[in-house]
Amino acid sequence: MTNPKPNPIPSAAPKSCPRDSLKLGVCAKLLNRAVGAVVGNPPDHPCCALLEGLVELEVAVCLCTAIKANILGINLNIPIALSLIIDGCAKNVPSGFKCA
Repeated sequence: MTNPKPNPIPSAAPKSCPRDSLKLGVCAKLLNRAVGAVVGNPPDHPCCALLEGLVELEVAVCLCTAIKANILGINLNIPIALSLIIDGCAKNVPSGFKCA
């Protein structure tokens, strides 16, 4: 009988986003919708589709990159915007993650 090996946890944060950061501009609309969101609605948004398949750390790095580069086209409070978008896609900001 073999013991299943746990998924390895990356020792360092990814340095770049595995998605095209310019496409993350669709996430700005998710911020506008977050204000009137209904709890329990499944995440059905082009932004969430772009982030599908990424681990939470990759999602945070991608969105952090997009926010800092102002790809979303609006000035934002980075920690709040990051949390709103990630929450809107039913993901979590990794513990201790700082968008710097």
